[in-house]
Amino acid sequence: MSYDYMCKFIIIGDTGVGKTCLLLQFTNKRFQPVHDLTIGSEFGYRTVTVDAHPIKFQIWDTAGQETFRSITRSYYRGAAGVLLVYDITRRGTFNHVASWLEDVQQHVSRNMSIILIGNKCDLDDKRAISKEEGQQFAQEHGLLFLEVSAKTAENVEEAFIKTAANILQKIQNCVFDVSNESMGIKVGYSRPRGEAGGRDGNISHGGGCCG
Repeated sequence: MSYDYMCKFIIIGDTGVGKTCLLLQFTNKRFQPVHDLTIGSEFGYRTVTVDAHPIKFQIWDTAGQETFRSITRSYYRGAAGVLLVYDITRRGTFNHVASWLEDVQQHVSRNMSIILIGNKCDLDDKRAISKEEGQQFAQEHGLLFLEVSAKTAENVEEAFIKTAANILQKIQNCVFDVSNESMGIKVGYSRPRGEAGGRDGNISHGGGCCG
């Protein structure tokens, strides 16, 4: 499928927060509750029309274990969008968000778009972090924010599209230099005029997990 822009996204956060589940839900529209731990990364893609622009998502799902942090950092470079994920039922994963944010900001463009995601909002009865607390952190650090459920698909697509729309706005405002592919954005070939917007998706595995 043709696209106007291809944007590199990375998904980061602690082990078990649901990173791989988010990737699978967005790219393949399925939920897989049991995974092996992600070692290094997994990769998926999908093309979605955002504000009349077909945008291809190139998405890297990274390992959350401290052991693989140096490997994870190698995927930061050249990313235009970041999904920073925590589990709303586990306080520790939210406490580590600041560390993940500091880490990624040291390795990527300061203009990149970052969305803070509170995953597993279907488990509201087990909630340990309020939605307001997540929103406040995001506001204080200039991040986008959504609560999602990789299990039910609630807000999963919206999270990716919201981030892509933010990137698109930066492209239109000349914040991103799309001639420089190190910014994580590649200019593609536009869909012919009049052709209906469509979507495709696929994922390749390197041994995944739900985060």
